[in-house]
Amino acid sequence: MPWGEMMQAAARMGVGPEGFWRLSLKEWRMLTAGPVQAAPLARGELERMQAMWPD
Repeated sequence: MPWGEMMQAAARMGVGPEGFWRLSLKEWRMLTAGPVQAAPLARGELERMQAMWPD
């Protein structure tokens, strides 16, 4: 694993060395993952929302 790069990335996010070494792999992945993209809104869902909120 590229520990040096990972520690530098953690430091840029404000995570100090002690905090970095306490992170689980799952926590690290969640911290460094990009934003979750929502699926595009389907036409039927849009029409349902328009009927519910017609303004």
